[in-house]
Amino acid sequence: MNARDRSVALAVAWRNLHTYFTSPSLVLPGLFFPLLFFAAFAGGLPAVSRLPGFDYPAGYTSFQYVFVLLQSASFGGVFTGFSIARDFESGFARRLLLAAPRRSAVLVGYELAALCRWAFTGSIVTVVALLGGMEVGGGAVDLFGLFGLALLLNVAALLWAGGIALRLRTIQAGPLMQVPVFILLFLAPVYVPLELLSGWIHAVAKINPVTYVLTSGRGLLAGEPVHVALAFGLVLALLALLSLWAARSLRRAERAG
Repeated sequence: MNARDRSVALAVAWRNLHTYFTSPSLVLPGLFFPLLFFAAFAGGLPAVSRLPGFDYPAGYTSFQYVFVLLQSASFGGVFTGFSIARDFESGFARRLLLAAPRRSAVLVGYELAALCRWAFTGSIVTVVALLGGMEVGGGAVDLFGLFGLALLLNVAALLWAGGIALRLRTIQAGPLMQVPVFILLFLAPVYVPLELLSGWIHAVAKINPVTYVLTSGRGLLAGEPVHVALAFGLVLALLALLSLWAARSLRRAERAG
């Protein structure tokens, strides 16, 4: 990426972040939902940790923190996709595509914004979890792996939602961006480990790639890594597919003018 492309990406990121942090209506939902989930799950269901077979060493607060962290990363990408759609509705994105020497730099700018937005939300969620008694058994390398998985999920969610926004170019496509991500997250082992699930939910969770990302993240936080290579491999494969999806969507938006 040359200097002009970097300037385009940084300008798009700055504009998106300025709009985000000066609009409580944008900040509060992205912050409220992760904190609500964390309070509801970690605060309301601690007795789950006493079930036979629940042997997560770091405790239930830490067990749920990993899910909320990954959920906040995913929805940070999705909500930035909403911003892309709003920019098309206002006409700004069309003018931006015409002015940018390389259109992919525009998408990079939105991704930078998505990462910054999630860094803000993830930091607050982490502080709240620590104040709530979260135990951290992993070392620096383990935590780097956990946050690395969250970062990659953020990128993947932005590519998915951005692809939808570039194709439909309306905020009315918001449910199409959000619902598939929501379903994938909540068809993973959210409340208990995979081994304690039964019936159809166990069968679905077992083939859900998010399950292995979530299990790996929980293992990293507890200092007992498991499925790390598989989790990173699945996320990187997803990124490769979604990069193609977003690139094709960008070309469609360019043709639409």
